[in-house]
Amino acid sequence: MPHFDPDFLQFFKDLAANNNREWFTANKKRYDTIVKKPFEIFITDLIDKVKKDDPTVQIEAKDAIFRIYRDIRFSKDKTPYKIQVSAIVSPGGRKDMLTPGMYLELGPEHVRVYGGVYMPEKNDLFNIRSYIVAHNDEFNTLIKDKKFIEMYGEVRGEKNKIIPKEFKDAAVAQPLLYNKQLYYFGQMEPEVVLSKGLINRIYAYYEAAKPMKKFLMKAIKG
Repeated sequence: MPHFDPDFLQFFKDLAANNNREWFTANKKRYDTIVKKPFEIFITDLIDKVKKDDPTVQIEAKDAIFRIYRDIRFSKDKTPYKIQVSAIVSPGGRKDMLTPGMYLELGPEHVRVYGGVYMPEKNDLFNIRSYIVAHNDEFNTLIKDKKFIEMYGEVRGEKNKIIPKEFKDAAVAQPLLYNKQLYYFGQMEPEVVLSKGLINRIYAYYEAAKPMKKFLMKAIKG
């Protein structure tokens, strides 16, 4: 049985056209029934599947799921609500922005599965770059892996214009050393959320990213 009702996608389409507190308050019960509760069940089931492979993932759905409310303090876009649900399945859940885990977005525009390192601190980024330099052949094998390319395409992220001098020569052969983020994502059509096999589809991305995840975990530890 699918986790989500067809109205899951319609709710977010309606929200996108009425992104204000008055509309959301009037539709709060619909949100709780059609979106919030089914997503909590879905993430609980996904965590249970992941922790069979990775026992360090001992979190609950509430630790993984992000709130639907947008942080508009420093944004030009003042719409108060996100038009998708999202969660991080990793040992630290949504509070851990360093450990490579699985970040999910489910909404009417797309279903995305992210992995990699998104917000490394200066010392962590230095360790990652150093490890890539020392293991560049292995890193190249991972980013050129057929399954990784099929599922994720490429490693992405914002780049530094200037990097520490000790990495400049190596960066000629490995341009990803300029990245200050090293993340990747795979995308599916939004209608996949209505399928019975959604958990397995998502888990296939998890498995495809496991070798890269292990590499990045070692890199962070230095």
